[in-house]
Amino acid sequence: MQPLYLTTGEPAGIGPDITLMLANNTFNAVIVILADKQLMLERMQKLNLNIILIDYTGQTTPVPQNTLYIRSISLNNRVVCGQLNIHNAHYVLAQLTYAADECLQGRAAGIITAPVQKSIINEAGIAFSGHTEFFAERAGVPRVVMMLATRQLRVALATTHLPLRAVPDAITAQLLHEVIDILIYDLRHKFQMEQPVIRVCGINPHAGESGHLGREEIEIINPVLAKYRANGVNIGQALPADTLFTPHNLRGVDVVLAMYHDQGLPVLKAQGFGEAVNITLGLPFIRTSVDHGTALDLAGTGRASAESLRVAVELAIELIQHRATK
Repeated sequence: MQPLYLTTGEPAGIGPDITLMLANNTFNAVIVILADKQLMLERMQKLNLNIILIDYTGQTTPVPQNTLYIRSISLNNRVVCGQLNIHNAHYVLAQLTYAADECLQGRAAGIITAPVQKSIINEAGIAFSGHTEFFAERAGVPRVVMMLATRQLRVALATTHLPLRAVPDAITAQLLHEVIDILIYDLRHKFQMEQPVIRVCGINPHAGESGHLGREEIEIINPVLAKYRANGVNIGQALPADTLFTPHNLRGVDVVLAMYHDQGLPVLKAQGFGEAVNITLGLPFIRTSVDHGTALDLAGTGRASAESLRVAVELAIELIQHRATK
């Protein structure tokens, strides 16, 4: 198996901490962290950890416990835990660029990402709306889909980081066709679900209440869904989001497609925050991520949890193994 690159994200946040905590686990894959080596040594000392960092030069054997492969990327400025620095924004993007290019050039199997701080990247004068959009642009793909997953629930998003007032205009028939095509393809090819069961949230309260609370369901969403059902896809009509996420309606469902970020993700995170994984569908490589932010107040304290990152690594390995068996 080719290596998986793990980007450590915002250096002033908990990304370096939870990456170092991964050394408590062993994985059946070569995991290579991308970080400034001196930063990791300093954070190790702050956390009272004694971990062996091995420079990665193409090794193909997974490391034992308490050891990590590292490919060093140099910081611009010294890091103070919890204090953002615009001069380190390029360091964060250098990690993402390196990992993506290794995958695109066939030298890596996928990427696991620790959290970044979007605000400081933008304050540095770099337009950045998130990992999902960054990797899509780097890979040259016109559309990707963000999906978060816990052990019990998967939620994919039709739109991601948009202001709420922009969402209705973004929900078009073309967008829904592109999103659902990617969703079906990756569920079949990456998750080995030959006939995935998909349920869809309406955009309006009560899914539009027969047009009294909005007509997007009648005019856009349901006509698209009907075409998929006519082609044998197990996808229902748009349902009210407030009842779709009940146990009865979720029984046997593989994924819920929500229309916007805060329609579907609060439910998922309430169910499994800290243990959920963010997956980018539609990329030519595997990409998983944590479900949380940089937690600047926890950086260097030893109080951060590495559980979401551990699950993200395990899922990336599992998806790569699925792909290898097809």
